[in-house]
Amino acid sequence: MNQQYPSILLEKAVGEFSKLPGIGRKTAMRLVLHLLRQDTVTVEAFGNSIITLKREVKYCKVCHNISDTETCQICANPQRDASTVCVVENIRDVMAVEATQQYRGLYHVLGGVISPMDGVGPSDLQIESLVQRVAEGGIKEVILALSTTMEGDTTNFYIYRKLDKLGVKLSVIARGISVGDELEYTDEVTLGRSIVNRTPFTGTV
Repeated sequence: MNQQYPSILLEKAVGEFSKLPGIGRKTAMRLVLHLLRQDTVTVEAFGNSIITLKREVKYCKVCHNISDTETCQICANPQRDASTVCVVENIRDVMAVEATQQYRGLYHVLGGVISPMDGVGPSDLQIESLVQRVAEGGIKEVILALSTTMEGDTTNFYIYRKLDKLGVKLSVIARGISVGDELEYTDEVTLGRSIVNRTPFTGTV
């Protein structure tokens, strides 16, 4: 056992918490000691919520957003505009766009962006399912709302090449978002304006 820890159980718990993104060992220690001060019912509820999340959460069969059911609430909502699909990198981006209250269409979550340096290619993403959705008809516009990074632009261009012949309008969010910015960290007003003021995508930035 590491001499700085009085308990192997404590050391193990700190080790698990420190695996979380942005959590160092000092922060992990504070979190673990906080949980130790709580009553057993509270800690069990915390632990069970994580276990239940992992075991029971689903991914929408249409857009791949996180859902409690086979089809997410957004895709199942008849008041949403099913003719418009906003393509985003991840689930956090869906939440960011929804927070703007400026968009009433549907989504398509890619699960990342093309990044050869990280070993992520088109086949690792939900691009073919997007092509299939468009090919089935009913979608008039696809909004490319990926981060304004090199990887985001590469992915935009790849999707453009895949959808160009399918007769769907392709647009990209306005560059009110600074080049290099990730969507989830953009303030709601700027992101909302970028959605509303989107421009046609022609294969170039």
